[in-house]
Amino acid sequence: MSIRPSINILNYELAPSPATIFGCLLPAPWLGALAGVLLAFGNSNGLPDRFAPLALALTHCLVLGMLAPIMIGALFQLMPVVAGQTVVAARYLAPCVALGSAFIAMALAVGFLAGDLRGFQLAIGVALPLYGAVIAALGATAWRISVVDTTTRTLRWIALAFLMVVVLGIAMAGSFVGWWHIDIMHFLDLHVAWGLLGWTATLVLGIASTTVPMFWQTVRPGTHWQTYLPGCLWLPLMVAFFPPCWSLALVLACLVVGGTAGIALYVVWHAKRRFDPTWVLWVVCAISWLCAALLVFMLGVFSPYLPASLKLIFPWWIGVLTLVGGAVLPINAMLGKIIPFLVFMHLRRQTPAGRRVPTMQAILAPQRLLLQARAVLLAFILLLLLPFSPSVLAMVAGFTFAASQGLLGILLALSLLRYRRELHAVLFPPGISDIPQKN
Repeated sequence: MSIRPSINILNYELAPSPATIFGCLLPAPWLGALAGVLLAFGNSNGLPDRFAPLALALTHCLVLGMLAPIMIGALFQLMPVVAGQTVVAARYLAPCVALGSAFIAMALAVGFLAGDLRGFQLAIGVALPLYGAVIAALGATAWRISVVDTTTRTLRWIALAFLMVVVLGIAMAGSFVGWWHIDIMHFLDLHVAWGLLGWTATLVLGIASTTVPMFWQTVRPGTHWQTYLPGCLWLPLMVAFFPPCWSLALVLACLVVGGTAGIALYVVWHAKRRFDPTWVLWVVCAISWLCAALLVFMLGVFSPYLPASLKLIFPWWIGVLTLVGGAVLPINAMLGKIIPFLVFMHLRRQTPAGRRVPTMQAILAPQRLLLQARAVLLAFILLLLLPFSPSVLAMVAGFTFAASQGLLGILLALSLLRYRRELHAVLFPPGISDIPQKN
């Protein structure tokens, strides 16, 4: 099918029920808050080493407990609205996604922190049926999607990227418990690469190609952007499967990510809605991916010439830049827009003609979003500074991050309560109880 830079017609009539989406999205910030608490109270010995037990536990709590439910919930919403294809099993899977992902994250955290192999066994036992069902549902839906732009192409193939992350993760967990033997370091590199670039960066980029022009009024992606993304992000990942080509894959990935982030930074910087409280999160997101690509390039190419201290710190910075700056920040920004938008959309659909529906700004005040954006940016800065004083900054950064995500969770819960109140007013308008009842 030929690719053209068209504007999708968003079909809100196919949008899943609020319970399906809110069930995935609303609990997720609280798992992010839990990750912050774990950092604050966990044993900081070994930080900022990427292989420190606390670092591994935090990574999986953040990726699985917080980010995975949000991303899967976003796919349940975008596939019907943007691509016109409903995920049939979404209503049955949604209640399990957040709870199951949280359980897997906690099981892996126990495995890493306590060295208890049962944690890895439990994680495999839950991940196989849960994520297997999610991948099957997304894959079955994806084959019906017609590709017209970056977002629809991402939706068409993202299930395969998620499959790669899950398979590689299960392969390593099984090796930890002695079920089989693999080259852990090679599989780890592939797992990290597919998790950060193939799944996280690709999905953030694919969703942003539609939502950023929509909510922040940037120019829409041009022909080349629509034609080559996200395929060029996955090309280095395919090359990386061949160990002799790992250096080539690394350089290609850095070039692609750096170039894409640079273009994104230029586009976001010239957005019309720069006054929006969450606009700065997108700016920092693009800068984070740009800096991460530079650090990965330096670590991969100039490693023999770097001092040992930088070799230890660089992986921590890369992780913070990609997971927090490159994923948590844009997801916080999108949640601050998408949740009130969904509330507004569903209220408008259920409210009789002629009755007013509260605006998005009334559902979630910009001043509150600004406070949350500043809190998560402060946490991001503290996490970057953590290597200089891990014992002190781990607690400060952990509490700050937990507070920022807890505040987001509260704001989203208040938006849902506003939806329930407005819906109750529609279903039971004032004076209905005053209608005389017949004896």
